[in-house]
Amino acid sequence: MTRAEQRQYKREIKNEIAQFFKIQNHYFPDLIEDIRKVLDGRNTSYTTYEIEVILYVMILKNVCSIESMKEMSSSFNEDELVKNVYKVLKLDPKEYLPHYVTINDCLSKLGVKELEKIRKNMIYTILRKRSFQDARFLKKHWCVIIDATQLYSFEKRHCEHCLTKTFNKGEENEKKIYYHQVLEAKIVLGDNLVFSIATEFIENEQEELSKQDCERKAFKRLAKSLKQIFPRLPICILGDSLYACEPVFNICKENKWEFLIRYKDGSIPTLAEEYGEIKGMGEAQEKAVDVEKIYKRKANVISKYEMKWVNDLDYKGCTVTVMELEIQRDKKKSLKFQWITSMEINFNTAKKFADTGRSRWMIENEGFKIQKHHRYIITHKNSLDYTALKNHYLITQIADMLVQLYENGIKGIKELKRTIANIAKGLLDSLRLIPLTAEDLEYEKIRIGQNES
Repeated sequence: MTRAEQRQYKREIKNEIAQFFKIQNHYFPDLIEDIRKVLDGRNTSYTTYEIEVILYVMILKNVCSIESMKEMSSSFNEDELVKNVYKVLKLDPKEYLPHYVTINDCLSKLGVKELEKIRKNMIYTILRKRSFQDARFLKKHWCVIIDATQLYSFEKRHCEHCLTKTFNKGEENEKKIYYHQVLEAKIVLGDNLVFSIATEFIENEQEELSKQDCERKAFKRLAKSLKQIFPRLPICILGDSLYACEPVFNICKENKWEFLIRYKDGSIPTLAEEYGEIKGMGEAQEKAVDVEKIYKRKANVISKYEMKWVNDLDYKGCTVTVMELEIQRDKKKSLKFQWITSMEINFNTAKKFADTGRSRWMIENEGFKIQKHHRYIITHKNSLDYTALKNHYLITQIADMLVQLYENGIKGIKELKRTIANIAKGLLDSLRLIPLTAEDLEYEKIRIGQNES
């Protein structure tokens, strides 16, 4: 890219927050109104700030990658920023935005379902626009990745819902920690777009239970919610080897979902044995392809994909396919993967199954790793109230949709190779320094698809 081109892109995105609002207004023209309709749990006789102010300030906190509530109150204490927020919300301006104590008090009284409704409306809006149809697996199924992660940990019990883990049990240095986990369902809408569509908090009903809540138990609840929210959505569940089990297969079958799950021989030994016998007899189907990875500034790398699979295997009434993939690169150790799926594989689709199966890492990178360590720091305790903590997490998932669409919708961001920190800084600086105009907040037609900038 020439220096003249760089300057042109910089001029085009100079008012970065205005570009962000154009993306928001294009994809979610009803977002502010949906936030306004949230059932406020506070006593309205004693409220100073409207619910949409509270929630939208928190969305902007995440959009601008501000880690703590105190830092947010300090960063947002700017005259122009306050005016801009009220312009976006179309409210008469006040002198200040709400203090973080006021916000946390509101979030502690807000029902979690209220934020889930907003997220559901956003996902419905995205799917109705049909901008991401090319992201469907085999031109039919929406890939939904399931995975869990730890959010908060404590040295002492935080609440009755804490999970517990004991290290060095029975030894002098025995230690117990208390923590909270979450199970996520995220829909894949493209190479760089992974949106939260359902959340289940892994939590104990009360203290000192003989059996704690766990990821598989939470999946049953998550699957029920997912089916209620999207009853007719054609889904293919992607998950790690923890989900290679009969209860998960049955849930998918009952919900008319497909699945493509990472599989290890130890997960279902009888199935592994049957697959091994058929492969040993030379009756497994095979396909090998060369895959070239193209680099701009170094030599291209060619990998060899060797795929083998056996269809129509029976496991306790479920018809499944077992597939394995070995990737070989020059003078490098080969990588091996194995999956189990409810769908039949053929020579035309084998490579698609292999690529889709490997895409499960996206929830760890796009979904959790970036959210934990680079953008939102979702492990930071923004409140000590458990309900407020849940709402903080859900607001982050709502903000994350907006940020991903912004990054993928503004061409200059990709061309200039802006880092996460620079993107957040640019948004915050423009929000604090540049007055928004009526034109900045107008609807603008923008199309962002799987293969578009």
